[in-house]
Amino acid sequence: MINRDIFMTRIALFSPGAMGASVGAAAVSMGHEVTWHSNNRSQASIQRSDQAGLVAVQDQKTLFNQAEIVLSVCPPHAANEVAQLAISNKFQGIFLEGNAIAPSKVRAIRDDLEQANIDCVDGGIIGGPAWDKSSNTQLYVSGTCAADIAALFSGTPLTTTVLNNQIGSASALKMTFAAYTKGTTALLSAILAVAEREGVREYLETQWGEDFSQQTAMRITGNAQKAWRFKGEMEEIATTFGEAGLPSGFHMAAAEIYDRLKTYKDGSEAPTLDNFLSQLLNDGR
Repeated sequence: MINRDIFMTRIALFSPGAMGASVGAAAVSMGHEVTWHSNNRSQASIQRSDQAGLVAVQDQKTLFNQAEIVLSVCPPHAANEVAQLAISNKFQGIFLEGNAIAPSKVRAIRDDLEQANIDCVDGGIIGGPAWDKSSNTQLYVSGTCAADIAALFSGTPLTTTVLNNQIGSASALKMTFAAYTKGTTALLSAILAVAEREGVREYLETQWGEDFSQQTAMRITGNAQKAWRFKGEMEEIATTFGEAGLPSGFHMAAAEIYDRLKTYKDGSEAPTLDNFLSQLLNDGR
């Protein structure tokens, strides 16, 4: 357990993406020092880090040696790499595995960390970047040291809830929630693309009604610029379903839908619906 008689906690963040930077900013707002590894990072990462009040550290070993807590908030494919970096750099403290990964993967990471005497906390973030309270972003944590992570964010825009002492619970909640929210967004995208291809989109939208059609168009095009991040998450959800003895094919298909939208990464504005559907249909040819 962290000594809470000392107010400031030294935290290392991996990494300051759109979500990670806001998580770091929440910790900074409570007086904690949040550092990040700034070598070979993009200008966008540097700008987000400056906005969040993070401290740049160029030497990775120093970053881990100075930290009491590591927050791993990165794309799913990088989750294991960050954990292995903590181990190889002999980090000693609490490691938050806060990525969108299958419960089985976080348990495997926990096993590796525990062999290196590192305490693991499972985390699942639901919602968008937590820059202010209006985001309604939730961090669910589980594990024996979950309360230490929750204490970092008390009173910040990142509402944190301790579930239980079981590694895998927070990730399972994240997986099942995103299976619906992002899974159905992919499904609606594919439905409209098929209707467009067959020349019946106008009739489908009439059948849906104006309100639902408009909401759907805004929902799917509004996710286009960040869709590239969802491919790995859908694959992790597919793994979660498969390990529960359920079909995994739907979310593997959702992963392909999001992969077809990677061209919109870092776009300055959302595409039109016509452009969005054309991209989905033409990328598969």
